[in-house]
Amino acid sequence: MGKNLRQNGQTVLVVRHLSIQFTQYERGWRQKSFEMIRDLNLEVAAGELVAVVGSSGSGKSLLAHAVMGLLPYNAQWTGEMEYCGETLDEKRLKKLRGNEIALVPQSVSCLDPLMKVGEQVRMGRKDRESRACCRAALGRYGLGEDTENRYPFELSGGMARRVLISMAVQKQPRLLIADEPTPGLHAEAAKRVMGHFREIADEGTGVLLITHDLEQAIAVADRIVVFYAGTDLENVAAADFADENLLRHPYTRALYRAMPQNGLLTVPGTLPYEKQSRVTGKEVTG
Repeated sequence: MGKNLRQNGQTVLVVRHLSIQFTQYERGWRQKSFEMIRDLNLEVAAGELVAVVGSSGSGKSLLAHAVMGLLPYNAQWTGEMEYCGETLDEKRLKKLRGNEIALVPQSVSCLDPLMKVGEQVRMGRKDRESRACCRAALGRYGLGEDTENRYPFELSGGMARRVLISMAVQKQPRLLIADEPTPGLHAEAAKRVMGHFREIADEGTGVLLITHDLEQAIAVADRIVVFYAGTDLENVAAADFADENLLRHPYTRALYRAMPQNGLLTVPGTLPYEKQSRVTGKEVTG
């Protein structure tokens, strides 16, 4: 399925003019809203790895949660999302989530600490075919059969990350979203994990990789979407980062210069979310 999608170049995910707003209350009486993502646009094709790169706290993970339909109760979003050419609404997403659309979450705490790894990868199934698929998935990422009988606390950080990937690819999704999959890993382990996502894309799955690690993203991605203060600033081929002159936006060039091999030059500043917040003046009665 994935290879056919890749051959015809089908776009699996389209996000148009996505904005996400949160509502909070001041002193229990006045409602305050602030925008964390505004007018965000991107596309992911079958067989393509697109990396969304930006600083921590810039709102990147909200993109993953919006596509998966996992935003918190006080969030509202506007815009359009399409999956394989059709609108991705809540009803359709419920059928696709965990099947054709899968998420590798940011935190390894998403693993159930009271359940053995094998049970989690198999999603509770105990038949022979499920056990064989579980072993194959774990083995693909260098995890031996003994991993099945371990609890999450018995795994290293890198092993836990690979278990999460194994769980996500069990049903051969068309779209895989990886939300900051390498925090806490040393450079070599992070490189291996990123390489796994490249392999998954090469097999035909569209991969949306959300990360703050520009260097690792450049090594595996086809395209880089540069993210700042809740919106996309530039969408470039990963290969363009070989030459600063191919980068157009000043922030993208600043990221380029901040890389170790380019001088580690930094630009002072803070994200401007506080300036975007506003009080609506609505009162809460009861």
